[in-house]
Amino acid sequence: MTLRKKTFSKSDLFLVTAIVCLIIFFGILIIFIRNQKPPPVQKTITSTPEIIQTPTLSETITSINATISISKNETSVKVVKVIDGDTIEIEDGQKVRYIGIDTPETVDPRRTVACFGKEASEKNRELIEGKTVRLEKDVSEKDKYGRLLRYVYVDDMFINEYLLSQGYAKISTFPPDVRYVELFLAAESQAREKNLGLWKKCKS
Repeated sequence: MTLRKKTFSKSDLFLVTAIVCLIIFFGILIIFIRNQKPPPVQKTITSTPEIIQTPTLSETITSINATISISKNETSVKVVKVIDGDTIEIEDGQKVRYIGIDTPETVDPRRTVACFGKEASEKNRELIEGKTVRLEKDVSEKDKYGRLLRYVYVDDMFINEYLLSQGYAKISTFPPDVRYVELFLAAESQAREKNLGLWKKCKS
């Protein structure tokens, strides 16, 4: 018997070569994948937003009152006489003129008693005569008449501001004594809008 030698065509050789290459490729790919480390898990850091608390209106007013009451320019004195709505006499004989306000005239001999002047004087007398008050200095020590220029407090009441807010006085500020000018403007505006005191009675 004669054995026939098997021959391979070119297409067969190409097919075998392609299969071998694929096997090698997938083998390398599998090895590569196995050697790859999974990427580290990134932790998302979330920060809690800071909550800013806004002070309430009552807290703001309390803060303002505290600031007013601890002023370094304050002294305590006793009021012995109320001269008019914006001027008093204290125990050492000195006269004190309220800063930033002007009440209707009642004691100037050259003028008639102004509208709502008596009411302003009476209210001032009711509030502070015979009482111990706190006097706060601004910049100037005295006016041209020799009177002390001061803001006046009885307990927690700011007298200058109160007289404005209730319509017993009008604002009258002169630099450099303007520490509370914004407060005084607001107080006068309130009295005018509510038609209080002189804003109601004195139309001229």
